[in-house]
Amino acid sequence: QLGTTPNIKHIAVGRCYTYTTLVNPSLYDCEEIWRQFEEAVISHSSCNVTVEDYYHMFNAMPQIWPCDNFLFWSKTRTLMHSYAAVFRHFWTLEDTLVGYMFNDLIWFDFSSCPEWSACRNHPVYSLWRQASQNFAEMACGNITILLNGSIFNAFSRKSMFGSVELDSLNPQRVNYVNIKVVTNLDGPHESCSQGSIVDLIQILQSRGFHWTCTD
Repeated sequence: QLGTTPNIKHIAVGRCYTYTTLVNPSLYDCEEIWRQFEEAVISHSSCNVTVEDYYHMFNAMPQIWPCDNFLFWSKTRTLMHSYAAVFRHFWTLEDTLVGYMFNDLIWFDFSSCPEWSACRNHPVYSLWRQASQNFAEMACGNITILLNGSIFNAFSRKSMFGSVELDSLNPQRVNYVNIKVVTNLDGPHESCSQGSIVDLIQILQSRGFHWTCTD
């Protein structure tokens, strides 16, 4: 069972300085962001860190992204990186400061280490839930959703996209939701007209979104 990532403070704060100096030059207090993060995690038990506990940390790192550049994904992480590398104007959650700092890290109150499924207010889950909500609420213009058509349940209401980001998208801010269904050598199992992606389209329609879908 994995515990807190070794040297997590040095990694996270170092990433913060890299981000604010080289990746996206900006003025943020990296040490203060870490202090607020640490306070949220250490002052609660490992199963009781809520999204509200991260309020001050997120308050210390506000960001605004230009419209038309938002890329959401579900079960397509490796492909998403390739896609974003080719189409460099896209922004993903991992391109935000919080995403860049905490990507692939694990943390707890440093005394116990529960699985995500073991508790509702898991410290890692709560941070990503709030980060995902913030990212989706910012989305505007034409947005892109990347889904894996080579698996069943390409769209799931249990995923971070299906359970948090989708409900946080604002039809008053988003002009078009462009769904792109990609497949690998295993061939397609789901498409714009088949499987769980049809459920996604129905949800978008019911909320008044304009949408396109290509597979």
